[in-house]
Parts: sequence; C-alpha cells; structure tokens
Amino acid sequence: MEVGVHLPQVATTSATPDVRRVRAVVDAARDLGLAAVSANDHLSFHRPWLDGPTLLAAVADRAAGLELATTVALPSLRGPVQLATALSTLATIAPGRVVAGVGPGSSAQDHALAGVPFDQRWPRFEESLWVLRALLHGEEPPATWTEVLAGARIATEPVPLWVASWGSPAGLRRVARLGDGWLASAYNTTPEAFADGRRTLAAERDRLGRPSLPTALATMWTWVDDDPGRAERVLRDVLAPLVRRDPDELRSRVCVGTPAHCAAILSAYAAAGCRRVYVWPLDDEVAQLRRLVGEVLPLVDADEEGETPDAKVRRP
Repeated sequence: MEVGVHLPQVATTSATPDVRRVRAVVDAARDLGLAAVSANDHLSFHRPWLDGPTLLAAVADRAAGLELATTVALPSLRGPVQLATALSTLATIAPGRVVAGVGPGSSAQDHALAGVPFDQRWPRFEESLWVLRALLHGEEPPATWTEVLAGARIATEPVPLWVASWGSPAGLRRVARLGDGWLASAYNTTPEAFADGRRTLAAERDRLGRPSLPTALATMWTWVDDDPGRAERVLRDVLAPLVRRDPDELRSRVCVGTPAHCAAILSAYAAAGCRRVYVWPLDDEVAQLRRLVGEVLPLVDADEEGETPDAKVRRP
C-alpha cells in the first residue's frame, strides 16, 4: 500500500484556502517519501475552493519525484477536449508522473453551471471517456465525434486514465471497459465493499479477456489524535459539515481518531487488496502526515503480499 496526499484545496478550519499550506504539503510529501500528491475537481463548492488541475501544474516542479494525480477530474463538465489538453500539458511538464483519475461528479450544482443535465451525467461521462481515450491513447472515438476529432492531435506523454466508481455493478463494468485503474472513494465505501468491488472488477476484466486492473482509494479524510474526544469533535464539527454527511456514517470509514483506529481502517483496506490510499488531512497537514508515517503506518497489519504499507512508503 502506497500513500498519496490530497492537496488542501478547500478551507476546513479557516475562511479561505492558503496556498502556503499547499506548498508545505508538497514539501512534506516529498520529504516523507510518499508516492503522490493529488487534487480533486469542482466547478464550485459550498466553501472557497482552489482549482485542482491548476494546482497540480503549479506544484509539478516542487513535487519532483512524486506522481501528480487527479482524484478526480470531470471530463463531461470541463469538456473532454479541454481536459485532454490540460492533462497532456501537465504530462509534458511532468513526464511519466501524471495519473488522471476521472469521474462524472456528484454535484448537481456543478452540472448546472456546466449546462449538463444532472440526469444525463452517466451517458455524458461515458462519452467523454471515449473521447479522452481517443485523444490521449489514440483509440477510436465515439461515432458522433469521429468527424469533429478528424485531424485533431494532442502531443502528450502517456497518461493512464483511472475511472472513479463508488462500486456499483454498472460503475465497475464501466471501469473494466474504459479504465486503466479503479479509483474508489473512502467515505463512500467500506473495506468489505471495496473487496467485493475488486472481485467484481476482476471477473468483468476476465470476461473481456483483459488483464486485471490496479485499484486505489481516494478521499481518506484524516485526523490522527491521541485524544478520542478531540477526534470526535473534529469528526462532528469539521468533517461532517464539510462533506454534509452524518458523522455516525463517517466514523468507521475515515482515519479520524487514535493511531490504533486509523491503523485498523488502513489494515482492513490493505487486506482487501488496496494498493494506494490518498489521505486528506483536515488541518495542520504537515504534522498530520508526520504522525501518519511515524505512528500509524507501523501499526498497519501485513497486506495480502506479506508486506506492511510502511515498508512501501517511498523513502527520500
């Protein structure tokens, strides 16, 4: 299990995001030997939000040696051609280091702002995936795009396309057909559901006569605290309002709690076959990453291959 970290794009405990914290997270991720930095995507949010693809481009040089991941970008809302151009530019800046997680987006407001009916999000997303693969991988585009894309060329380094799904059968079939990997969402799944999803995905890939796909887990909200009461206040007063979820639903799904609590959750995902998790500290990001690497990962049980996640954290 490798560890990546979400950049602090949204204000969690302050009025606005602070770009100095973004830089500090990148430096800490590099110095602690993490695998990647990542950025999510919204056209708008109910709190001030920093644009994800722009942030990744801005920190590409600073993050030397780290992968740059979108977790996830929204091709059907940004436009697949525009997103392909942005991804190819990022891949030119950071050759071999870009992983493009893509999804339909779950925000009705984002869809309204893009002029895309929310009830059409799934077919629009699937079409946009085909277009991305045509532009970035040289594959055949959808028939409705053949003439539009005739002669279109985007100079790019290879960009793997990981498809996001919360784990529904239809979503996993889409991952199997159009993805180079599966990206699940930590606070929208469980270790048991993740393991079931991996089995479903493997069976579908086998049916298609294709090799198995790598998998990862994004949006693992994180706050490591020795005081269970303080961690509970962070869960209820910071995280639950941020993601607009019931704290009772979140408690067993995210790394908000003692080192032992966080290690238990990560151990369950390691046993379920998760090979990378993107953590998202809720505040004091550098100190939280240090606690995660120094106090939580050594407690994580061995994974299916007999190695602990701590052993796989990349060391400087």
